Amino acid sequence: MLRDLLKNYRVILASQSPRREMLLTGIDIEFEIVVRPGVDEEFPAGMDLLEIPQYLAEHKSEYYTDLLDGHTLLITADTIVWHKGHFVGKPKDAEEAREILSGLSGSMHEVVTGVCIRSTDRKRVFYSHSRVFFRKLTSEEIQYYIERYQPLDKAGAYGIQEWIGYVGIEKIEGSFYNVMGLPIQLLYAELEKFLTQNQ
Repeated sequence: MLRDLLKNYRVILASQSPRREMLLTGIDIEFEIVVRPGVDEEFPAGMDLLEIPQYLAEHKSEYYTDLLDGHTLLITADTIVWHKGHFVGKPKDAEEAREILSGLSGSMHEVVTGVCIRSTDRKRVFYSHSRVFFRKLTSEEIQYYIERYQPLDKAGAYGIQEWIGYVGIEKIEGSFYNVMGLPIQLLYAELEKFLTQNQ
């Protein structure tokens, strides 16, 4: 089991996302959170949809390399939302959140999370890709969500695990947890591979 493989390791999750913390807690491994300010989240123009979050996850890991030693594993991740050929980031205010959700309403968008596992001598970068289908939302529903929840800290201006996910999402193709921000089953499997191949 992964718990046994990790018993001699310090695991660091370099993320301030409460959803990622919750999901990693759910697989019963011990870890700590370290977050450093000022991490650059720009990516090269023209990069493919599936490459962007992997590039960003790997790029983030470079800010923490001084924490690595022979018994430390670092996990970094980045989630992006892609809609009709365009990158959809975190809204800067309620008005932008309204615009984003109005655009996602009644259509399909894609969510891709890139993850990087890093040690002193190796790294493994992978991704999970999901398609999310929203029914047509009314302006009242969008306003209700914005007023009562916290869309400003989320790519795509919504959390699938919140009210709007319950009432608005018709179906998902791919990992539900990926849409939350961390494809936890895939991460579990990749951590096992990373550790067993290191023996």
